[in-house]
Amino acid sequence: MLDEQIKEIEILISKTTALLPVLRLSQNKQRLLEMEDQMAGEHFWDDANQAQNISQSYTQLKNSMDFWEKFPVALSETLQLLKENTDESPETVAYLSSQVKVAKTEFAEHRVQALLSNPYDNHGAILAIHAGAGGTDAQDWAEMLFRMYTRYAQQKGFTVDVIERSMGSEAGIKSVLLEVSGPYAFGYLKSEAGVHRLVRLSPYNPSHTRETSFALVEVLPALAEQEQTALDPKDLKIEANTASGHGGQSVNTTYSAIRITHIPTGIKVSIQNERSQHQNKELALKIIAARVQAQEEQKLIQEKKELRGEFKSAEWGNQIRSYVLHPYKLVKDHRTNFETSDPESVLNGELDEFVEKYLEMNIN
Repeated sequence: MLDEQIKEIEILISKTTALLPVLRLSQNKQRLLEMEDQMAGEHFWDDANQAQNISQSYTQLKNSMDFWEKFPVALSETLQLLKENTDESPETVAYLSSQVKVAKTEFAEHRVQALLSNPYDNHGAILAIHAGAGGTDAQDWAEMLFRMYTRYAQQKGFTVDVIERSMGSEAGIKSVLLEVSGPYAFGYLKSEAGVHRLVRLSPYNPSHTRETSFALVEVLPALAEQEQTALDPKDLKIEANTASGHGGQSVNTTYSAIRITHIPTGIKVSIQNERSQHQNKELALKIIAARVQAQEEQKLIQEKKELRGEFKSAEWGNQIRSYVLHPYKLVKDHRTNFETSDPESVLNGELDEFVEKYLEMNIN
């Protein structure tokens, strides 16, 4: 009567065995010891923000480690209990079936977090969306993506702050810059970096012809100050201007808007969201540092791919995902080949399956 439950537990044991090497338990034990030494330091709480981040990271890692050290033992005990059971009363069968259900639920909940084991995965995220060529259709597509990621973040319990937004001339947005705060926000959102392609009947031309629109999504980890790439002040061009965005009358009468250019790379960041010029400058430097660091890391990845003959240039044709609303309905990720015929749910923020397939593909 419990043969099906036995098979389910055996499958869970197999999946757990395959996953354990990815978790790097021995390395994480060492990390926990190092963090404990930091937290025991006399001046640990001198920097409250840094101390809070370290304490939060420690708690998350400790809880994960505790679970994965105990879970394989619990599975083995459950399997033995199922195989040795001779009581086939409805109450006993219901209890054992509930134990299997709990094990499956726990595995599913902890599995994704286990895949988020790369550097910076447990950080917040800085996410930017840029409309591609295509005028109003592309700008509307950028706003659709903004709505999709906002809803996804809300489902995950993340906080979304709009740092900068440039509105389209008729509809939609030309670009938007967001800071997404919450445990593992970068880990969950990093799969979204790249070109997103939309195919639909255009609501913005009289004949409603089928149009293809593109938008570029950038995702960076929100780095703590001590993690950021050191920027040489001589490499920075900093300009202050009067802000033209929302924020009250005083925003428009003070030089609160900041634009910073990193001269060696040409990376530019403009911020005018906050009232304080100091706040805008601090935020712009944070984003510049993250982009410079990401560019350096990407160079190393590209060099390795070029040596292996794998490198492709970053152009519009290399979209990571297509969203087709006409003549049929399909969302397909071109990296994992995962697809769904329900684009409405995806555009409403149901991204978990796409994220998990990407994380599985990038286990290292």
